[in-house]
Amino acid sequence: MIYMPIRVDIMHIQRVKSKRGPKTYEQILLRESYREPGAKRSAVKKRTLLNLTKYPPQIVTALELALKHKGDLSVLTAMSDIALEQGPAVGAVFTLLEVARRLGIEKALGTHQDGKLALWQVIARAHSQGSRLSAVRLAKTTAAADVIGFERGFCEDHLYENLTWLCENQETIEKRLFASRRGRGRPQFFLYDVTSSYLEGDHNALADWGYNRDKKRGKKQIVIGLLCDEEGEPLSVEVFAGNTADPRTFGAQVKKVAERFGCRRVTFVGDRGMIKSAQIEDLESIDFHYITAITKAQIRSLIKKGVFQLELFDQHLCEIQDDGVRYVLRRNPLRAKEMAASRASKLAALQRLADAQNRYLAEHPRADDYTAWKKVSEKESRLGLSSIVTVTAADRHIHVEVDTEYMAYLAELDGCYALKTNVPARVADKEMIHDRYKDLAMVEAAFRTCKTHHLEVRPVFVRTEANTRGHVLVVMLAFRIIRVLRQAWKAIDLTVEEGLKELDRICAMQLSVKGGGRCLRIPEPSSIAKELLKTLDVKLPLMLPKALVAVDTKKKLASRRKG
Repeated sequence: MIYMPIRVDIMHIQRVKSKRGPKTYEQILLRESYREPGAKRSAVKKRTLLNLTKYPPQIVTALELALKHKGDLSVLTAMSDIALEQGPAVGAVFTLLEVARRLGIEKALGTHQDGKLALWQVIARAHSQGSRLSAVRLAKTTAAADVIGFERGFCEDHLYENLTWLCENQETIEKRLFASRRGRGRPQFFLYDVTSSYLEGDHNALADWGYNRDKKRGKKQIVIGLLCDEEGEPLSVEVFAGNTADPRTFGAQVKKVAERFGCRRVTFVGDRGMIKSAQIEDLESIDFHYITAITKAQIRSLIKKGVFQLELFDQHLCEIQDDGVRYVLRRNPLRAKEMAASRASKLAALQRLADAQNRYLAEHPRADDYTAWKKVSEKESRLGLSSIVTVTAADRHIHVEVDTEYMAYLAELDGCYALKTNVPARVADKEMIHDRYKDLAMVEAAFRTCKTHHLEVRPVFVRTEANTRGHVLVVMLAFRIIRVLRQAWKAIDLTVEEGLKELDRICAMQLSVKGGGRCLRIPEPSSIAKELLKTLDVKLPLMLPKALVAVDTKKKLASRRKG
């Protein structure tokens, strides 16, 4: 998506009077004049930034003074009723809010207090990974309340309660986001994949034992399903109990696309462990299509039946049709080399261990050869070599026997894969089928970002089912923002973390008027910050009203925690 920059010329306060019956009403508006790119010099437009009518007169006065002396505020220090002091960081928070607005996140969440709290949780997550307490502390050191426009203060407990609100309203929020991004158009392809996230505690309502993709032994987990469009943009996220098998999560996504998003005749793309026979039947029953892969065992079966021939995999892309199903075949030479090298490396490592055990047995006559055999056998199992290797012990010597014939049989399919689909050829040719399946890598990349970078879904500092779902939704929405920043800042060779850190250096000057009126004057950004903002087409305002709301932590005993 391309956002056209807008050149702001003048910011001013305008008093507008209107008459309704016998009464006259006055509105105080903070407005700016601007020209759109390519417009004639005379084509000046105006828009309202903020309605100041309900603000105390002192704040309006402070804003007027700051606008009057926008070049140098030091002249105001001579006035006894005015004080200037260092204000909070504003650059990163404002930028994240602008991106959230463009993505439709702010509109989807709403402008009421719950919506604003949810928006802040998303922005805080995109800014820096952490708990609800971390989000409150960040709000205290930045202009969060001023930028977002909170009318009431909040604390840590309000954010925990807000997670429940997010869970209860997730369907509406995702539906609004979908409409905002897609308009009347509908994706032709949906990408779906799952991951797991381990938990440190035992008290999460959704925590359970299951296939742990994080390779964390002894840790319960939750399962997370992510639904994306053909461009890799997340559309929906769903949390399942930690023992939920991948195919069991799929039906909910099909229903979601059909009912929540109102899509017809689309194609689901999922890996071989996701879309199986039962899922294919469900899709075909509502005229949906699928693209998936088949297992090596299924490839062997089709070769045995004569449907496939090994030499077909060596073509760039080969298409086979059988019983109304299309198969797209390919061998990836690089993957084939990697698999061969991996197998050789594992065999070498196993042999080294066997040699080491044999030397030990030779040097220690009283050593137990069964223990040595067990060590080598256990390593064989861990390396996944049981199908081609036999470990035996005889005469106090450990032997590693490799079935070279069977190994060569397995190596025939190194780098080979076969895609299975019912998409008609008139809709998508074999190249498109292949490319759409490769797009699943975008979902995997999204998971990596959500799990391993500063956006990290862990640690999960919540226990209830509703709050867990709300927490994961926050992470997904934050990822959408991060995705935009990453794409924009890639050109200037800065990571998201580095860019946000640089923007955090933009701190406002706080102007206070006797009587309680305050506003924030935003200084000129540095050259690096200007470049960061330019790539996003974001322009910082000259000033902001200072929100007179309290943001603070609220300490509770752990037993009373609602999370």
